[in-house]
Amino acid sequence: MAYQTAYLKAHYPSEFMAAVLNNAGSLDKITFYMEECKSMGIKVLGPDINESQKGFAVNNKGEIRFGLGGLKGVGEAAIESIITERSKNGLFESVFDMIKRVNQRSVNKKTLESLVYAGALDCFSELHRAQYFYTSPEDNSTGLEKIIRYGQVCQNVSESSANTLFGNLSESMQVPPPKIATCDPWPLIVQLDFEKEVTGIFLSGHPLDNYRFEMENYGIAQISFLNEYSENIENNNANAVFRVMGLVSDAQHRISKNGNRYGSFTIEDYSGKLNITLFSEDYLKFSPILQIGSTVFLTGFFKKRFNGEYSFTISSLLLAESVKKNLTKKVSLKLPAADITDELVQFIQKNFRQNRGNTSLTLNINDEKEGIQIELYSTTLGFEMNSEFISFLIAHPFWRVKVIYN
Repeated sequence: MAYQTAYLKAHYPSEFMAAVLNNAGSLDKITFYMEECKSMGIKVLGPDINESQKGFAVNNKGEIRFGLGGLKGVGEAAIESIITERSKNGLFESVFDMIKRVNQRSVNKKTLESLVYAGALDCFSELHRAQYFYTSPEDNSTGLEKIIRYGQVCQNVSESSANTLFGNLSESMQVPPPKIATCDPWPLIVQLDFEKEVTGIFLSGHPLDNYRFEMENYGIAQISFLNEYSENIENNNANAVFRVMGLVSDAQHRISKNGNRYGSFTIEDYSGKLNITLFSEDYLKFSPILQIGSTVFLTGFFKKRFNGEYSFTISSLLLAESVKKNLTKKVSLKLPAADITDELVQFIQKNFRQNRGNTSLTLNINDEKEGIQIELYSTTLGFEMNSEFISFLIAHPFWRVKVIYN
């Protein structure tokens, strides 16, 4: 079995991982395997009305598509109606073409809302997601309601013409598509929240995507590692201190029988979820920051409770956006001499002037041809680590970056 699965993974990686995702069982495992796909160079795309099957499936480009069966509010009958119509009469050319062709008794308003939230209609580029829910000031109808009414009228006309003696009646009674009001697209965080609402996971991105540099360079542990560590903590160092960065995905505020306030919070990253319970002073101190949707950086350790179980205890907590500013002591870059260009020099000079601070910079410059290596230090002038500097480093992935942090 091991040889067979290894062969399939090596020679049919997309198909193998699609099968693994279809049998993952839990959302945590699906998230884990989606990250594994990324590390293998396999794209896992969100649902698409013109490509998705019921479950995870491989498209013609070797990419994996999220299945329609994984969307809340999209039932078996709706999935069958969509796939059958698509297979029989070809891909849907537009949202108006789709609404005319599908069975609206199966593909109802709730189904269409879920498809929009998940991004399954993004292939119809003439509309963005917010337009489906934007209420037109002209008739107080949302874009989606107009589309549904249009589909109903078209299907009624088609049924009426089918019962007449005139074969070309339907052509003379073409119904023009409605005009959908324009509006601003949703911010990414709103789009991601809706995706998670109908799929349980983020599809087109992740709130932590903006903090990948911090997660890779500031000694931050994956939550999956912490969960494994806690399961075997008796054989590990119970006093170990961990750094975690994640999204607050749940927050429950409660009052105990004796009137004391406490709370239960869930922090999640790409790899898993960490449950934290705060009591007394810790609750009063940290709960204002642990708001649902916030991205946080916390330091803590596992503490043994009165019941003999270990739970994660927070010792310090920051918003993730403040990590680069507050914790960066020194940045060291190792790069070839050929990369010392006017662009690099001008960028550093400008960035230092605009972001003065206490972080020092070291350039380790290597000239392999001449066998020369030198180091340049910032001495009198320091800077504050900032997003523009991080973006510049990310744009040069072959430089070796080392961050010294508090």
